Amino acid sequence: MERIAVISDIHGNLPALEAVLEDIKNRRIERIFCLGDLAGKGPSSAETVDIIRQHCEVVIKGNWDYYLTEQTGHEILTWHQSILGVERLNYMKELPIYKEFYISGKLLRLCHASPNDLFHRVYLSTEQSKRLKLFEATSTLNLEADVVGYGDIHGAHIDNFDGMTIFNVGSVGNPLDITEASYGIIEGKLDDKNKGPFTISLVRVPYDIELAIVHATLTNMPEKQEYIDELKTGIFRGRKA
Repeated sequence: MERIAVISDIHGNLPALEAVLEDIKNRRIERIFCLGDLAGKGPSSAETVDIIRQHCEVVIKGNWDYYLTEQTGHEILTWHQSILGVERLNYMKELPIYKEFYISGKLLRLCHASPNDLFHRVYLSTEQSKRLKLFEATSTLNLEADVVGYGDIHGAHIDNFDGMTIFNVGSVGNPLDITEASYGIIEGKLDDKNKGPFTISLVRVPYDIELAIVHATLTNMPEKQEYIDELKTGIFRGRKA
């Protein structure tokens, strides 16, 4: 049996990332996969990209990684692009948008939002036809997935339907459900097409939010207060009361 930690949506929050990596280390998990959004929103984009490159075996592109490497002209993107630099941006630009493999007889697919559409956003409440798009065949194996794990929405959950499983690992650096960092652990027989025991678990890790706020306060980062408010409350800045 092998255990893999699955993290996502770090968003330049260094204290949260460090707390999660420490928890993974304490659990003696040696393999880490990252589902994207390494940078943006938080103040430490360069540092978090460097740490992810050092510690993660698999790194997938998120929508913010796309915006930062493909778009220009927006104030907040320009700020993060300036601290990331050309080499990091080139690295982020070349990231794949999904990873799929067999584990304990199940075809498991990992992506940021959707394997065939980086901007197809799926919530727990999303209608089933749209959720099923995450299971559709890709060009890699041309098979429907049995299990899909993703990030993007910053809200962790696990659900089963029609004999399939979908799970969201939440957000390390910008959780919008509970004000603690979140990640997932998958456990099973890797690269094995024979059915066997398989586990998905979600982990919450308290971290030093006040330190993360200090990091933001010491910068001239655009939308700084909105970011700080999200860290404090776990409420998305665009959510209507």
